[in-house]
Amino acid sequence: MITTMKVRLEPNNEQMSKLFQSAGTSRWTYNWTLARQEENYKNGGKFISDSELRKELTQLKKTEELKWLNNYSNNITKQAIKDACDAYWKFFKGQSEKPKFKSRKKSPPKFYQDTEKIKFQAGKVRLEKIGWVKLSEKDRIPENEKYTNPRVKYDGLHWYVTVGIEVVQELVGLTGESIGIDVGVKYLAICSNIQEPYKNINKSKEVKKLEKNIRKLHKRLDNIRTDNRQKVTAEIAKTKPSRVVMESLNVSGMMKNKHLSKAIAQQGLYEFKQTMQYKCKRQNTEFVEADKWYPSSKTCSECGHVKPKLSLSEREYRCDCCGVVIDRDKNAAINLSRYKVS
Repeated sequence: MITTMKVRLEPNNEQMSKLFQSAGTSRWTYNWTLARQEENYKNGGKFISDSELRKELTQLKKTEELKWLNNYSNNITKQAIKDACDAYWKFFKGQSEKPKFKSRKKSPPKFYQDTEKIKFQAGKVRLEKIGWVKLSEKDRIPENEKYTNPRVKYDGLHWYVTVGIEVVQELVGLTGESIGIDVGVKYLAICSNIQEPYKNINKSKEVKKLEKNIRKLHKRLDNIRTDNRQKVTAEIAKTKPSRVVMESLNVSGMMKNKHLSKAIAQQGLYEFKQTMQYKCKRQNTEFVEADKWYPSSKTCSECGHVKPKLSLSEREYRCDCCGVVIDRDKNAAINLSRYKVS
């Protein structure tokens, strides 16, 4: 019998980046496969086998445009093609709905590892093209076993590795009895063969006490963050500026980014803006929200050159025109101070 075992990874910053990049490679390959199948289907072609598509992608890896795929395990792309082909085959045969393209925002990052190359040893796991990654539990997954379907997945907070392992099924002498189980809110479960129900643990004193403590902690955290926003906005207002300009924040849109949503919620950016706006009004300081299309981050505060593209990973603004190097957020703040209402 195959049993699935799961353990949390403890990657360093470099390994974390490689994990996300590997997941991105898997997602890209899956979507490329679906696009090829759809294009072929629309043109009246038959289903393309995963072996054909693997050969096609191997040739594409030799091109300048897609040579970056060679930086990642070949098994990631092979399995992504197989997964997409399996999903499309079921649709092609009318056994399931048409598979959807994977979204960077909505699809959980994950990728496959080769069964022969993944290794577990002394509280760490060796992932192809990534190296040895520390595990949160040392002896959770046994060493030197035959592993099936190894997958690495991110749940929005942590990375995990899962593998299937063959275990000997325990022989149990069954009674021949049939029992019924009713589940609900009052009790977790009531069984037909025993008198006492299984209690709802959420009604216990221990859990209620912990929930109360959690509420207190959340309130304390909220008070600390609110106090900090009040102090910062008060300090800014004390400089008595004639005008304060802030960028127009699409907080609801920013919250959709699962990698940033927690940090944005903790910062309370909308509350910060509201508090700053109130304090400006109280002392007759003009408060201005810059147009959401104003390129405060892309514009050089030294010469006015506007970059066509600026990725979030670029934490310094480097002007291609005048050569100035400045912190990207400081650069944006300077540009906002010069913002003119059209």
